[in-house]
Amino acid sequence: MTNVIIILTVAVLMGLGIRHIYRSVRYGSSCCGSGSAMDKKIRVSDRNKANYPFSYKLRVDGMVCAGCVRKVENALNSDGELWATVDADDKIVRVLAKREMKKDDFLELLKETPYTLLEVE
Repeated sequence: MTNVIIILTVAVLMGLGIRHIYRSVRYGSSCCGSGSAMDKKIRVSDRNKANYPFSYKLRVDGMVCAGCVRKVENALNSDGELWATVDADDKIVRVLAKREMKKDDFLELLKETPYTLLEVE
C-alpha cells in the first residue's frame, strides 16, 4: 500500500511538472503569473526614424519580464505617434515621438499598466 501511495504522489508531481513546462513553452514564462498568452505586440506602422523628431528616455519601475516589456511597449506604441523600445534590464524605455511630449502625457499612456514612471529625460 505504501508503494502505491508513493507511486501516485510521484505521478501527480510529474504531471504538474509537465503541465508547467507545457504552459511555459506555449505562453512564455512570465513573472506576471497569468498563465495566459502574452498580449499581441502592437507594431509601429511608421518605422522611418526620420519621422520622429523628438526623443525621450523614460525610467520605468516594476518591469521584470518579457510580459512587462510587452505591456509597456504596447501602451506607448498604441498612441500611433510614438515608437517605444524597452530595455528591461536597465528599466529604461526609449521613445521616439512625432510630437513634443510631457511627463503627464506619458503618465496618461501608462496609467492602465501596473508600472511606475519615475523620470523623463
